[in-house]
Amino acid sequence: MTSLIDVIFLLLLFFMLSSTFSKFAEVEVQAASGGGQPSGDQALAFLRATPEGLSLNGTALGVDELPQRLRDLQAGKPLVLLVNLNTEVDAQAMTDILVAVRGIPDLAVSVMGAS
Repeated sequence: MTSLIDVIFLLLLFFMLSSTFSKFAEVEVQAASGGGQPSGDQALAFLRATPEGLSLNGTALGVDELPQRLRDLQAGKPLVLLVNLNTEVDAQAMTDILVAVRGIPDLAVSVMGAS
């Protein structure tokens, strides 16, 4: 007959090995403010996210292409990226966008209201 402590140990071991220990990452979001104009030393880009995909300044692209296209637009000066989300775009799509652009230096991301 199995002792109770052996059963408890096996259950504890099972739950420890079957659970996942994941760390959730934080993504910084800045709300866009009205009336502001970019200064002369800043570039401005407009990203529109719809359920069909993304468009940067009117040109369709994928999330994986986004960092390189933004680096091309920077041209050595700070870049302000305005992100407009369609109402059907889910939070995961927005997070994918923010994670993709997170490593770009001198990039300020502002999320506008859904359209």
